[in-house]
Order: sequence, then C-alpha cells, then structure tokens
Amino acid sequence: MHHSRHIDFDVLFNYATMGIIIADGSGCILMANPFILKEFGYIESEIIGQKVEKLIPHRFKSQHEQHREVYGINPRNRPMGLGQDLFAVRKDGSEVPVEVSLGTYKTEEGQFAIAFVSFISGRKDAEKALKQLNAELEKKVEDRTESLTETVRQLGEQIKEAKAKDVELQRVNNFLNVALEKEIELNELKSRFVSLASHEFRTPLSTILSSAYLVSKYEEPTDQPKREKHIQRIVSSANLLTGILNDFLSVGKIEEGKTNEKKVKFNLEKHIDTIISEMDGLKKQDQTIEYHHTGAALLLSDPSLLKHIVLNLVSNAIKFSPTDGRIVVQTTISKKMLVMSVSDNGMGIPASDMHHLFERFFRGSNVSNIQGTGLGLHIVRKYAEIMNGIISCRSDINKGTEFTITINL
Repeated sequence: MHHSRHIDFDVLFNYATMGIIIADGSGCILMANPFILKEFGYIESEIIGQKVEKLIPHRFKSQHEQHREVYGINPRNRPMGLGQDLFAVRKDGSEVPVEVSLGTYKTEEGQFAIAFVSFISGRKDAEKALKQLNAELEKKVEDRTESLTETVRQLGEQIKEAKAKDVELQRVNNFLNVALEKEIELNELKSRFVSLASHEFRTPLSTILSSAYLVSKYEEPTDQPKREKHIQRIVSSANLLTGILNDFLSVGKIEEGKTNEKKVKFNLEKHIDTIISEMDGLKKQDQTIEYHHTGAALLLSDPSLLKHIVLNLVSNAIKFSPTDGRIVVQTTISKKMLVMSVSDNGMGIPASDMHHLFERFFRGSNVSNIQGTGLGLHIVRKYAEIMNGIISCRSDINKGTEFTITINL
C-alpha cells in the first residue's frame, strides 16, 4: 500500500503541468519538480538548498521573509496572495505572474511546506484583452449617446425656430428619447455580455481544456471508460456555452424587434412529449418528469417559441430541484386559450425576489452557486407576450415552484 502511494507521488511530482516546491521550516528548498525548473530556467543543483526567496523579485524579498516566519509559527493550508498580483523571477531575471497554493505537513524530521505554483500569464493576457474590449464598448456607448443627445438638441432648436406647435415638439422629442434609450440599452447589453461572458465562459472552457488534455494522456485500450467520462464533460461544457450564447442572441433579436410569431397547426401533446424526451440527459440521478394533457389535440400557434419556453422552464426545474425531484408539466387547450404549467418540488424563490424575477440579468438571492446568465425567464416572458400570453409564478421556499403560461388563442 505504502509503495503504490509513493509511485503516485513520483508521477504527480515529475509529470504535473504546474510547479511543485517542497521546503523545510527555515525556507530552504529540498525538492523542485521538472516543470518548475524548466519554467524558471534552472537545473536542480542550482536550486536545492537555496532559500525560496531566490525565486522572488528583489523588491519583495524582505517582506516575504517576514511572512514566512509568521507562517512558520501558525501554518495552515491556503491559496497565497488572494486578490493580489504575485510575481516570481526566473534565472534570467524576467518576472512572471503566478498563483500559489501553500500546504504544510509534519514528519519526525520536522515541519515542511509544499507549494503548488501555477503560471497564469495566459489568463492575465485574456483578462487584459477582455478589459480592453469592455473599455472600447463603453467608449462607443459614450460617443453614440453624445451624438444622439446632440441630435435631440439640434432638432429641438430647429422646431422652436419654426415655431411649431407644442404638441408636435413633444411628439418628436418623445420619439427621439425612446430611440436614445433603446440605443443606450443595446449598448449596455453588449457591455454586460462582455463582463458576463468572461465570468460564465471561464469554468466550462477550463473543463474542456483540462478534459481534452487528459483524454490525450489515456493511451491504453483499457482507458476507454476514463476517456468517455472526459468526452462527456467536454460535450456538456460545450452545450452550456451554446446555451449561454443562444440566450444572448435571443435577447438581442427581441430587443431589435426581430422575433415574430409564426403560426402553424401542430399536435401539441406529441410536440411537448418530444421536447421532454430530448431533455432526458439533463435530469439528475432519480428525477422524474411527468406530462399530462387535456382538451383538443391540435393547436394553431408557434411551435418554435413554445419549445424554447418549455426547454427553459423544465431545465430550470431540473437545475433547482433535488436529485429525486418530481417535475410535472401540464397543458390544457380550451376554445379560447392554452394554459401550460411547469411545477417542481425544488428550492423555491424568495418572496423578495418575485418582483424582479423576469428582469434581464436578474439571479435569485439563493442560487449564487448555480450557473446561469439571468436571461432565461426574461426571454420566456417576452416570448409569451409575442404569442399574446402572460406568465405568472407562485413559489414556497424549500417546497417548490410553479410557472403558468396563459395564451389567448
């Protein structure tokens, strides 16, 4: 048993794609793995026995020695420099941004520290590019707003000069103000997209990258189950990214007035059965989805908008329900209306959030640890309105939630 653990450590130490350093209680380096040696440009004999401060830029050395002494008195496992920019220095004197996680362990020979060092210059570059893109978008918003405000001002003056009626002046002003607000709103949407995309895309992208790397490492035929697990992770992360992008495209089209209802006659029950069976792969462990329909079979409406509404409400119910949750979808067609409801026995929505539920980018105060853009319900409400309908919601914390859509036919 002890022997196999030793091999695991050797493999981790020698093949890890991050730096690993082991130091004693006085800060002397005892071991440094090949990855960190290559990254810093040293050979092993130049590092072993040296103080860890050798790898720290000169301006931080004395400060780091004090930190290390304090840490020696009260050691604990933690990420270093959270919220700060940490730098290390290579043999050639060049500096590189890093993240460091620090651990500690004790043996008969004394106290030891183990540091895991990630080189994050790639991520820093990406963050810099995103910040720059955001700044450019904000500048464009400012410029467009200024020029539109100027247009409003000039038109106002011209109308005054022409001594047009007060009513006419008011109408033109209102029209221009609405146009100005729309423009500001669309630009704000683009700006929000940049900051939200940088946040929401990071997790699925890093999953895709690490799983793709691991798939390439499983070379034996017996590794197929491991390969399949990581391929599944790549697929679900890619689907997550597609979902986020679709949400933004839908909102963009709605805002620009490009989403219209396209009515056709179709079998509602079959249509929703198909949608629910497509969502089978999204369900958690023992979750069940039931569907009941009453009334006429055929419906004259927009199957595509309806599909988006069902997908969104049911995937929300899956996401916010427990592993053994029961989700119930019901549809009723009468002469004058279609009523559809989706209910679950999940975590529920706080009463204080109800007022903001269908606003853009709004996320419930109790779901901060679950991924999402805060656009789904906003889109559902807009689609319901396009189909001449309304959406309502009732919910109890920890008991469940029910969304009901009523469409006038």
